[in-house]
Amino acid sequence: MKKLSCIIVDDEPVARKILQEFVEQVPFMDLQGKFENAPKAEAFLRINPVDILLLDIEMPRISGLEFLQKMDLESMVILTTAFPQYALEGYELNIIDYLLKPFAFSRFLKAVHKAKDFHEIKNWKNSTPVPPYIFIKSEKRIEKVELCDILFAESVGNYVSIYTERKRIMAYLTMKSLESQMPVPEFIKIHQSYLVNTSRIQAIEGNEIRIGSHSLPMSRNYRETVMKIVQQRLLKR
Repeated sequence: MKKLSCIIVDDEPVARKILQEFVEQVPFMDLQGKFENAPKAEAFLRINPVDILLLDIEMPRISGLEFLQKMDLESMVILTTAFPQYALEGYELNIIDYLLKPFAFSRFLKAVHKAKDFHEIKNWKNSTPVPPYIFIKSEKRIEKVELCDILFAESVGNYVSIYTERKRIMAYLTMKSLESQMPVPEFIKIHQSYLVNTSRIQAIEGNEIRIGSHSLPMSRNYRETVMKIVQQRLLKR
């Protein structure tokens, strides 16, 4: 996998040093620069776009949030700050994660893995077109199922139940095996036990996703990935 390029923007030398040490411990990250204020970062980014922006909020001249509002960035943004009151405003700017200083390396690693997952979903490509169907072994027969007909799949013990509009097919396989063969982001997990066809989602309310007559639980671990995909198709004013 190509490394994800990143820069650090923070007015505190100690914070920049800690972030640099954290980045250098992550094999899939490539640090392109460190900047003490937003104007210097802006000048760099206009010529050198990066995948991930590690951005402080409270900085002189222009804050991190003002910088985000000003710039039309394609970069995935992870905010780093000592001030929790900015969390809501940050998420309204579609950031990937919000790290509250001081944070441990484990928490930093979780944030950059979110960015990595989102990057893979957004840029998913396959040189070989995915067939629009799969074959499923169910009881004593092998059945062809069109991907567009699948509503969702549910893990049930040693089986996976695959739901279509017309029927439910019980297959003796693991959810992990099924997930590995399904195209992303057309099919995504919303819960450890559920894999859904994103084109079949009819509504999202709270922590539930409605598909046809079914209401499925969406776990906190998968919510951000789901909402990132929804945001790409969300109509805005």
